[in-house]
Amino acid sequence: MKILALDTATEACSVSLGIGERSIDRYLELERGHAEQLLPMVTAVLAEGGIALGSLDAIAFGRGPGGFTGVRLAASVAQGLGFGAGIGVVPISDLAAVAQRVLRMSPAAGQILVVNDARMREVYWARYAVQSGPTMQGEERVSPAADVLLPEPVAGLSWVAAGRGLAAWPALAERCRGAGATVHPDLLPRASEVLALARPLVAAGHLLPPEAALPVYVRDRVAEPSV
Repeated sequence: MKILALDTATEACSVSLGIGERSIDRYLELERGHAEQLLPMVTAVLAEGGIALGSLDAIAFGRGPGGFTGVRLAASVAQGLGFGAGIGVVPISDLAAVAQRVLRMSPAAGQILVVNDARMREVYWARYAVQSGPTMQGEERVSPAADVLLPEPVAGLSWVAAGRGLAAWPALAERCRGAGATVHPDLLPRASEVLALARPLVAAGHLLPPEAALPVYVRDRVAEPSV
């Protein structure tokens, strides 16, 4: 399989090209300027892999939740490339991408809480059980950090809390540690984990048409009202 994965939902701007089990990655952390970097990164990984866009089997992208501009960027680029080359798309949760990154670091983790910074004094978060991969328990949510619900303890299972939302809200990180979690407060979603989550979906034929490359925001407001 040949899959191109994109993610721009956070400070991280990343691209990953999967050719079979091999991957070619590009990763930058930027405050802004993702739009100027993304397509050159796509061109670079395709050139390094010797792959033409039209020979891809799928384009995967981080569909959010995350920054509104960044989530729209990845979705629109996936949509445009998919239309241009006649390739199906695979939307992947950016929270699930962080959970997948945790599993690469801590394969024995039984439960995972992902907390990404949502700005405006809120966080995006979701809880995952670990089976063959991260399986979301409940829904993706946005709330103040104080309202994040920790996983229910399960005897014999360790758990991990991860994501930049924990760095933004140290009190939540300490609450997780106090409840027995291993805490990774610096993790961001990356295209390499978007690729890993997309591979079984592409293998099973779960592709969407390019016009279905749509962002998922979780919340609707894009700015705080002035007071």
